[in-house]
Amino acid sequence: MPHSDAIQFPQGAARALTLAEVQKCDAWRQALQDKCKDYRYYEIVEETLECGFEHHYLLLEDASGNVRAIQPVFFVRQNLVEGVPGKIRSIVDAIRKAFPRFLTMRVLMVGCGAGTGDLGTCEEKAEQWVANALLVSLRTYARRNKASLVVFKDFPANYRSALETLVSDAYARIPSMPMTRLPLPYANWDEYFGTLSKATRKDLRRKFRRVERAPKIEMEVVNDITPLVDEIYPLYLAVHERSPLKFETLTKDYFRAVAQRMPDLARFFIWRQNGKIVAFSFCLVCGDAIYDECIGLDYSVALDLHLYFYTLRDIISWSLQQGLKYYYSNPLNYEPKLHLDCELVPLDLYVMHSNPLLNPIFRRVIKYLGPTRHDPVLQRFPNANEL
Repeated sequence: MPHSDAIQFPQGAARALTLAEVQKCDAWRQALQDKCKDYRYYEIVEETLECGFEHHYLLLEDASGNVRAIQPVFFVRQNLVEGVPGKIRSIVDAIRKAFPRFLTMRVLMVGCGAGTGDLGTCEEKAEQWVANALLVSLRTYARRNKASLVVFKDFPANYRSALETLVSDAYARIPSMPMTRLPLPYANWDEYFGTLSKATRKDLRRKFRRVERAPKIEMEVVNDITPLVDEIYPLYLAVHERSPLKFETLTKDYFRAVAQRMPDLARFFIWRQNGKIVAFSFCLVCGDAIYDECIGLDYSVALDLHLYFYTLRDIISWSLQQGLKYYYSNPLNYEPKLHLDCELVPLDLYVMHSNPLLNPIFRRVIKYLGPTRHDPVLQRFPNANEL
């Protein structure tokens, strides 16, 4: 909608801004200032990703004209069966040969195109007000922009209290693929290693001996990946293409921009063998936690040398040396994380059909399309009930 066409509601108004417009607002830098993915990250995502996202920023004002929040949103055409495996997916794929848009919809996403979502509050204790403001404005905004669905994308469970107003009114809450977390109350890797099960320790020792017999692998940690981006990017793509679930594809410009504009948070771990980069990991360090955002592997050696586990050992060891308290890892690949005693970090999707007549039916159906229903490993985590 034109940015001047505000949506009025009893508590205030919502206006959609472009990135150029929101960058002129003083409130933009405040909106996500206490988050790991702050305003800089959202700017980088819009400027560097090529995923067909249409980004906007909803400026939410109260009745007195005070800016209470700036909420990043984006439009995307979404595959509704992205997380559904097997026969159902095969049938849908066959139908799409004749009807390419079958079971796809234009969706208004609330949150981040590359990562978990947050409410863009400009002040403390404003989350409930922002949730209520979004509840009364998003359906109108979605329908004006011909979006069939509204989805709050991958919001951490700590937002459940504030966002309960969505569920009680019009939205269905379904679990998204969770992150995992490893608490780090250990002095070093050996102490942590000693807490793992006997079978896991035996398996890891065997894997690490394999690496020790190979030419030495050396690690370095850098803030700026720019000189190495042409080397690391094919390794990222190699891992990305193997993923069963893909939403966004990162670009070389994304890695360069994160390194150059978020040097206080960005850490790039580089592993070389005989001078050649064989693995890298991009992490964000925020407060007392490290967030492992993505990994790249050279599959000509990665599987033989068990580089996933080797690199993880190095990152955890480095994190313990830095005094960090938590290691977070992105969704998927749950089997090894289960054996490494990670716990699930629930992420939620709040989903509503923009047509109020269809939404009651849609709320019931959408729960059967939730991606976590099709991953049997998740139910083996001790805190799976939290999903």
